Amino acid sequence: MSLQFGPEYVRALAPYQAGKPISEVAREFGLDEANIVKLASNENPLGVPASAVAAMQAAASELARYPDANGFELKQAIQAKFNVPQDWITLGNGSNDILEIAAHALVQPGESVMYAQYSFAVYPLATKAVGARAICVAAKDYGHDLDAMAAAIAPDTKLIFIANPNNPTGTFLPAEQIAAFLAKVPSHIVVVLDEAYNEFLTLDHQYDSLAWVRQYPNLLVSRTMSKAYGLAGLRVGFGIAQPALTDLLNRIRQPFNVNSMAQAAAVAALADSEFLAKSAALNTAGYQQLTAAFTELGLEFVPSYGNFVLVKVGDDDGAGARVNLALLKQGVIVRPVGNYNLPQFLRISIGLPEENAVFIAALKKALA
Repeated sequence: MSLQFGPEYVRALAPYQAGKPISEVAREFGLDEANIVKLASNENPLGVPASAVAAMQAAASELARYPDANGFELKQAIQAKFNVPQDWITLGNGSNDILEIAAHALVQPGESVMYAQYSFAVYPLATKAVGARAICVAAKDYGHDLDAMAAAIAPDTKLIFIANPNNPTGTFLPAEQIAAFLAKVPSHIVVVLDEAYNEFLTLDHQYDSLAWVRQYPNLLVSRTMSKAYGLAGLRVGFGIAQPALTDLLNRIRQPFNVNSMAQAAAVAALADSEFLAKSAALNTAGYQQLTAAFTELGLEFVPSYGNFVLVKVGDDDGAGARVNLALLKQGVIVRPVGNYNLPQFLRISIGLPEENAVFIAALKKALA
């Protein structure tokens, strides 16, 4: 009989499945890495901003020393950009870290955590990792049904995750819907508003979520620098909440969870408004390029407000896996979403124009 360690709810976890790296696909299919296009992980196709590269080069001489555990300069940059006090900020090893910290700080085994169907895979993972009970509320048009979520709040609910825009479907909740929802949530339940793709919203969809943080002590806004800021490999995220909540999160946050290079790069990237604007403009053009091709091919897709598009590639439950394999053989990496119970779909990250074109040509072959 084999030994078993840890609680059953941890053993029952399925590890998070990241997008396939280019090197793995090259080995598996005997392809040249230089010819592989990766549109799987919602990364910034422009790469790392030059300002961040210069900041990392300057910081390299101090790598023998521990990072600033409190991230003073990075918090100062966040304070300057978002006009919030430094004691409202929690730094994370990516925003994924903020989500995990919130679950560990706020939820005990047996209590409940709420999230929507077809929302970020880390929400159920964080829920199960603390032995909590999941309340997964059915989606509405592939997105959050906030009225149904408000109605589903249980006496033992301690945490609610909301992604806006949502990953992997790309759906968007207008400000008035979120405001109405926050007004309904009891003050002892923490709401995490996960805004990993906020920077890709057009001006007519942007709203001030930090005004809600000032109004609601039980709201935590989570942001990442992995997408629009181009720092996915460095893992930098942050949460903004009132001090009573931030103090609790920082009690269990690892003291050196954001390394020195990441802190230096993040400070530079936050100030690089030119790179951010260029990223958003490229994303808008790429979205039009991909969705025009999907329309031409007669494929159903979910209108997206992020830097990716969820597209239906067949009517049978094997369609996503089948088309994904056909794309991999052509050196194109996208994201199958069968783990979200969307086996007929693929999620396509928006790339450079030439990368999008390679994908579109490969998709036509795969569908044929």
